Amino acid sequence: MALKFNLMATDGNARRGSVETAHGTFQTPAFMAVGTAATVKALSMDMVQATGTEVILGNTYHLMLRPGGDLIEKMGGLHKFSGWQRPILTDSGGFQVMSLSGLTKMSEDGVQFTSHIDGGQKHFLTPEKSVQIQHQLDSNITMCLDECLKLPADRAAVEKNVDMVTRWAARSKTAFIDRPGYGIFGIVQGADYPDLRARSAAALTDIGFDGYAIGGLAVGEPQEVMFDMISATAPLLPVHLPRYLMGVGTPLDILGAVERGIDMFDCVMPTRAGRTAQAFTRRGTLNMRNAKFRDDTEPLDVECGCPACDDSKRLSRAYIHHLIKCDEMLGAILLSQHNLWFYQDLMRKIRESIKHGEFQKFKKEFVEKYSGN
Repeated sequence: MALKFNLMATDGNARRGSVETAHGTFQTPAFMAVGTAATVKALSMDMVQATGTEVILGNTYHLMLRPGGDLIEKMGGLHKFSGWQRPILTDSGGFQVMSLSGLTKMSEDGVQFTSHIDGGQKHFLTPEKSVQIQHQLDSNITMCLDECLKLPADRAAVEKNVDMVTRWAARSKTAFIDRPGYGIFGIVQGADYPDLRARSAAALTDIGFDGYAIGGLAVGEPQEVMFDMISATAPLLPVHLPRYLMGVGTPLDILGAVERGIDMFDCVMPTRAGRTAQAFTRRGTLNMRNAKFRDDTEPLDVECGCPACDDSKRLSRAYIHHLIKCDEMLGAILLSQHNLWFYQDLMRKIRESIKHGEFQKFKKEFVEKYSGN
């Protein structure tokens, strides 16, 4: 295998490990900061790295439209182009099949996108083309092109989806150029049907990938349904390879998924929340537009070490509130970095708790404090 996954400790189903790539090693369970268009919104790459982030995610569809795979390849790949020298995973464009469904046309060959930028230009993305673009981006982890369905979904439609995604996965694997420190992940689909999840997992493991993602969740279904599908799927995936839950999620989602054997996560939530005046803290989330923070002298979170909360600066909630009310961009910057810092600190503590066999104790204490119980 081109990537090396080291499983270093387990605590129940929770796993502590690392993934070695051509651009360095990242620790698992890992939270990947989302850098859709070669940037983690509102943050420089130095600021992202300061949070403890070790791997980021880029998006094939968006980078295909602008600036284009050819240009990024000419500029030396996504690492050099963006200034991020650590591991990068790229989504294949499969999520946009759902999120931009009004601008897509599906066929066995691939998916035709009408550009959401100008509404006119058409782009045809096949499994092979998606892999080729990700190669141009120099992505350490390539994702197979798939189709993400909205839930709930009719069983017949899900069966058709699983079979097509399997065929696309085989084509993606054939198109992938294997080289040291790079890998390709298959994506398990099957909506909320456990037997179809099992069918998808079996077919993908027969093809053989460097890691496996569970896709088609966190798309509006109740949390218990998501957890049920993880519980049904994760045990069917190879123990010696990384498992990635796509597009998740809240701190409580992450804890529940780690408990069920997941190693990797991504979500826009921490930076999107930062741009909408929301702060994650160990005692829950804060809406920094709220007038009650107008004269609050406390930092966002007394246990946080981010630049806004650190003792050397210790910016008050009143100051953050002032920035938000004045529409100063610094407010979004500080909150985005704070939130990503919070997420990475959560992942660090999860890893430590698994290492010491105390994951359930940590989870219980975190949930009680975060939920206010």
